[in-house]
This record gives sequence, structure tokens and C-alpha cells, in this order.
Amino acid sequence: MPPATLPGVVIGVDIGTTSTKANAYDTTGRQLASHLVDYPMNNPQPGYAEQDPQLILDAVLKSLSMVVAELAVPVSGLAFASAMHSLIGLNAAGDPLTPSLTWADSRSTRQAERLRAVPSGLALHRRTGTPMHPMSPLPKLLWFAEQEPKLFESVAHWVGIKDWVLLRICDTLVTDHSIASATGLLDIHRLVWDSEALAIAGITEEQLPRLVPTTTVLPGLTPQAAAITELPQHTPVVVGAGDGPLANLGLGAVHPGMVACSIGTSGAMRVMVERPGVDPLGGVFCYALTEHRWAVGGAINNGGIVLKWAGAALAPDLGDHSEEDLVALAARAPVGSGGLIMLPYLHSERAPHWSALPRGAYVGLTHSHRREHLIRAAMEGVCQQLALVLSSVRAAGNEVHEIRASGGFARSGLWRQMLADVLGLPVSFPAGHEGSSFGAALLGMQALGLIPSIDVAAELVRIEETVRPDPAAAATYAALLPLFAELYDALVPAFTSLRRLAPGLPTGPPMPR
Repeated sequence: MPPATLPGVVIGVDIGTTSTKANAYDTTGRQLASHLVDYPMNNPQPGYAEQDPQLILDAVLKSLSMVVAELAVPVSGLAFASAMHSLIGLNAAGDPLTPSLTWADSRSTRQAERLRAVPSGLALHRRTGTPMHPMSPLPKLLWFAEQEPKLFESVAHWVGIKDWVLLRICDTLVTDHSIASATGLLDIHRLVWDSEALAIAGITEEQLPRLVPTTTVLPGLTPQAAAITELPQHTPVVVGAGDGPLANLGLGAVHPGMVACSIGTSGAMRVMVERPGVDPLGGVFCYALTEHRWAVGGAINNGGIVLKWAGAALAPDLGDHSEEDLVALAARAPVGSGGLIMLPYLHSERAPHWSALPRGAYVGLTHSHRREHLIRAAMEGVCQQLALVLSSVRAAGNEVHEIRASGGFARSGLWRQMLADVLGLPVSFPAGHEGSSFGAALLGMQALGLIPSIDVAAELVRIEETVRPDPAAAATYAALLPLFAELYDALVPAFTSLRRLAPGLPTGPPMPR
């Protein structure tokens, strides 16, 4: 039975990379209404991954208005989750001068590599919790300073997408400790802007939003936002946090030793700790949830998107939306794919190496391998990359005794079993909840006094299934994992040469003679 709670309904708004989803929950964790609005990702040049901030604001307001229309009860408040690492330049009036650069934008690869190469790079990572990687706003700011100096000088404020949405709907320019901890600009140990990081970026503290705790309650909505959503203007708005830490909360993985793992298009693995810190080699990030809860872990660029690529490249005859058929093909290959290993770095990679350099590779290919082996090796590569992240989480001094997993991959029995086998641990799959939006709602409920603590999350989340590793399969993957890890370092020279040669290589089919 859930703990006794006060009545109340909070709408969790999750501003994601491809859509915004608003979900209304009561204090028992029951979902009462839901609405999703999609928006595009723009890629005007190689390495660019931009979005129109106005479209995202419109999506937030539309999803809220649709949920409010569906509800038959009053709304106690709103609370926000957001994709991390976004960056927007604003003028003095708060209007965007740039698109919203997402975490996937890699135009600042060379700036990030320079930061990583200097001795102070790792120290900055340890102090800010954010790896020196092009996903981070810090190298993005450096890119603007070097490549767009006139634009850079004209920017009055640098913000993230959630900061800008809150500015528009609440008329307040703030950023929470969680989103700030993913910028590379925040000293996570003192919760202040880091002076060295600001100097590197070439900006001042006054150009950034005011720092606030994630549980900060803003007094209400602007008249325009209230009219569009049909919410009372005095509706409390809880600032909220980043989608990664809130996904842990939404899965009930709130206590030390409980890892949240997700595989959607990309993937991530995070564990909650009570004090901030990263591992000695800088293999993990450390992002805030609250002042006493921190998410330590790593994200990978290549999750379910690897299976989608395998379908297009290896099994186009199966057509679009062929995930079930692809998984069925992969199930025909043996554990370990007959000695075939895939490095699944189709979109570069993040944890634990935090480098935009690597590319995908098959190693061990022989005449006996068929497409079922290649597809299975792709799936295994995703799971093995997550196993490397788990090793870094442990290297940061964290014990791991439980894993809770979510994401589109969880629909597949083969994915579920493979993940448990590769990680060598039981993996539990919660039922029903929408990760980050539920986490945002729970954080909002605590901030509004509707629940005693976010600790109730562990009791509200129902486990649908726990998959235990098969001993023989786990032993096979444990034997292959060191080789998988070694291949990255072995191929770095080849990755480097390929990047140098790539600009001069043909990009289309040969011209007919």
C-alpha cells in the first residue's frame, strides 16, 4: 500500500529532445492524463543539431492545455524536466539570437578536445561534474567565441531550453542546480558558478541565469500562459531538474546502490549518491537532483538507434518498423555472435571515454558470419558499452546492488535478457511510469508539501518483471568485455586517421562513365 498522502495533482512536463510530454499524476502515482507534442531536430550542417526554441515553447503550452482539458480535478502545480546540455543565446529582451543547440550538437568537437588535452581539463571535470565533451555548453560557448565573435559579443544571456521556457511562462530568469551542473560551468561542490570555467568560456556570471534549488517554487504563470493553458495564473510552478536525474526518481532508483538504466535512441546509466564526485579517471558525470541527491553515471550516444541502423543497412527487406523481426533474426545467432564484436559508435560516443573521435567497427568478421550475427553483435555492443559505464560508476566508489531499466528496448525479451547477461546482475523493469515526467511530478509534490519526501518513489513504482542473468551467457560476456574495452584504445589511431581523411573522401556514388 502507498503511504498516506495529502490530495493533489501535479503535472510533470518533460521537455525532451524530440518531443515534450505532459503527464498529470496524483499523490499515489496514478497517471490521470497525458499528451505529447513532437518537434523536429534540424541538422543544417554536419555536426549541427539545433531546434527552434519557439516550437518547443509552443509544444509545452499545447501539451499543458490538452492535459488540463482532460482533467476533471484542480491542478496543484506544475514541475519541469528537461533534456540537459542545451544552449541558447538571448538578447537583453530575452529573445533568442541563436537556435537551441542540443546535447547532440558536435560542432565544438575541437574545442572540447583542447579542453580535455590540457592538465586542468580533468580537474575542471572533477570540479564541475561535466566531462569535456562537445555535448556540454562550455565548449559550445568557446566555439561561439571563436567562430561567431560578433554574435557572441551581442548575447546578453546564455540559457538552457528549460530556462527560456520558464522565462516565457513565468517571467523569471533562473536555472536550477541540476541543469546548471550539466553545463561545465558550475562548481558542484560549492553550488556557485566556477570562475575558471567562466573565464575559459569568456562570459560573466551576470550573463547566466540566477541559480536556484530544483525545488524552488515560482509564484505563478504570466497572464498569456495562463490564458493558453486555462490554468489559474497563481498556479505554482516548480523549477524542476534535468531529465537524467529525474528518470532515476521516476523509476524509484533513489537510494544508493540502485542504478537506473535506460535505452531509447541513446542510453544512460545513473546511480544516486549523497555527495557529489566523479571517478579518478573522469569516466562518469555527476549531476544534481537536489542538494543532497546526485546522479553519477554516463550516457551513450548509441542505443536503440544501432538496431534501427542494422535494419536499414543489413535487412532492408524487412521494411520500416521491423524491430521485432530484427530481434527475431538476432535470436538465431549464439551468445557472443560467434566471436564477432561490434563497437557501436555510429554517432561517435560519450561515456566512459567522452570523445567525439570514435566510429563504429565490426571486429572478428569471418566467412561464417551471417546478418543475424551482425545484428546480434550490434545489440550486444550497446549492452557492453553500458557495462563499461557501469564499471566507471563502480570506479567512482559506488556499490551497485540493483538495476532498474526502462526505454523502448524493454519491450523486447531478448534485449532484457541480454542486458542482464552482459551486466551480470538481475535487472528489474518497472511498469507504467514515464520516467522523467513522473520524476518531475514527484519532485514537485515534495516542493509543494503534497508528499513527505521523494523517497516515496521507491514504494510507488511497481516492478513488472525481474530478469536474472543466465550463468553461461554471463560468463561468455564477462570473457569478451575486456577485449571490447581494449578495442577502443587499439583503434584510436585509425579513428584519428579517418577523421583527417574524411573531408577529402567522396560523399556520393561514383559518376557514370
